[in-house]
Amino acid sequence: MSTARETKATIDGESFSRVAFTPEALELLRKLWGIHGPLMFHQSGGCCDGSSPMCYPAGEFRTGGSDILLGLLPLDDGQGQSLGEIEFWMSKEQFEYWKHTKLTVDVVAGRGSGFSVEAPEGKRFLIRSQIIEFPSS
Repeated sequence: MSTARETKATIDGESFSRVAFTPEALELLRKLWGIHGPLMFHQSGGCCDGSSPMCYPAGEFRTGGSDILLGLLPLDDGQGQSLGEIEFWMSKEQFEYWKHTKLTVDVVAGRGSGFSVEAPEGKRFLIRSQIIEFPSS
């Protein structure tokens, strides 16, 4: 199995990644970037949340004081050419439940939410979490 790609740390005082993306997720993101342009993720604590983060065109989902930026994913075209960075946001309320977990964004077959850009692709993003002890920064 290939290694997941880590995001850049974005929380003040932290130097470690809280989010990673599988090679399959990266492949789908490259395709979606080509269709929609720059992208972002948001993981909420709402009724439809489950374990599926929502992927939107960058800036389409408004974040604010009730959200926390968990990481920045550098995305390339698969040949080493940079496309840009994808922000991964989570509601602060949800983060309180998940703050001791490492999140890995993966892709599975099945239709995602109608609001997430991967829905028409017959695939959906899925969070796989692992409880870990993060290092002190």
